Amino acid sequence: MSSVLPGDAKETFRRVKRHFSPALSVAGKFTGQGAVESSAEGCRVTLSDGRSVLDFGSFAVALLGHRNTAIVDAVRSQLDVMPASTRSVQSPVPALAAESLADYLGGNLNRVYFGCGGADAVEVSLKLARMATGRTTVIAVEGAFHGKTLGALALTHNERFKKGLEPLLQGVVHVDPDDPEAVSRVIREQDVAAVVFEPVQAENGVRILDEDVLARWCRDAREHGAFVISDEIQVGLRRCGAKSLAIAAGLPVDAVLLGKPLGGGVVPVSAAVGTDQLFGPLLADPMMHTATFSGHPLGTAVIPVALDTIERHVEDGIRIAAAMERGLAQIQERHSDVVAEIRGRGLLWGIDFHSPELAGEVLAGLAQRGLVVSPCISRPTTVRLLPPLVASDEDIKEALSLLAGAIAAAAAGV
Repeated sequence: MSSVLPGDAKETFRRVKRHFSPALSVAGKFTGQGAVESSAEGCRVTLSDGRSVLDFGSFAVALLGHRNTAIVDAVRSQLDVMPASTRSVQSPVPALAAESLADYLGGNLNRVYFGCGGADAVEVSLKLARMATGRTTVIAVEGAFHGKTLGALALTHNERFKKGLEPLLQGVVHVDPDDPEAVSRVIREQDVAAVVFEPVQAENGVRILDEDVLARWCRDAREHGAFVISDEIQVGLRRCGAKSLAIAAGLPVDAVLLGKPLGGGVVPVSAAVGTDQLFGPLLADPMMHTATFSGHPLGTAVIPVALDTIERHVEDGIRIAAAMERGLAQIQERHSDVVAEIRGRGLLWGIDFHSPELAGEVLAGLAQRGLVVSPCISRPTTVRLLPPLVASDEDIKEALSLLAGAIAAAAAGV
């Protein structure tokens, strides 16, 4: 057994190259500037070379920052009692988490399925919609990202992720997000089981879908007896302002899918929260869809605490969102030759550059300066910023300054 510490950068890159992928090793070495993660607290990550970087990325997981005290305490408490489950005797922990989550969303969606990742929630909602209706066609949206498992991947729009895997789940139709008639047109031609959308397409460059179009789709789906599923795995739980964007907009959805920050940035957990009608197949046969770690106590123990902690930071979210909007508008005004558009809502912002090369230059500059962000694989011209609810005014000022410096450097090279 090697005596090298796990945080040793050289050995980490060697192991990643050997056991995962050489490309991942190169990408990680580039982003960390030769260092690896060592520890984290709040908005900051300490690297193996001693540098402290500001984390406005983490793929939307760290909404409450890293190692939030309330979340860590909840995990430790459950770890000391019973982290796993017999799966034969009922556990009070996921039951309480389900009740907390249903109440959090207003009580109209009262059935819950817990997974470990976002794709788990997508998969179960697809199965339930098809079984409950007896139909096979599912409508998704152009530009959508719903995961990379084979079922969820059929809903994901980017062909890059599908190459070599066809045929995927049959019967998925992607529609134009700007077309109010799209759902009714598909319904006239096919028996539709469900319409699935993201109110904000985060992976597609932070594209905000028109609520009037979504309302029309919901109405047409409901009249046909099809279910409506809002995938808010990346954008719900106050990331974009509301607990649920669909519910806040008054959309008559049959399910809301949540994940990423649901585990408080500490444990992996996701959820599909829906109606009795959608969950009918699981009510009739609870073994219809199961997973070993579905509703595991260590993951679900943090959910009530995470929801409560998120709500205690609502005013902080409003403050941060306003500061980000002002700061990004000023950056765009100064660098319109580099920045094509700013899109965002709440604590999710996309900076669209005039070319993928410019976006790449900015990512390189941010890596050098110490700001962690999230690139868009589906839209390589866009760089995403996902500030946590615990960011201070100084954190926001620093992030905007680092971003402005990286953009100015990219502009100087044009």
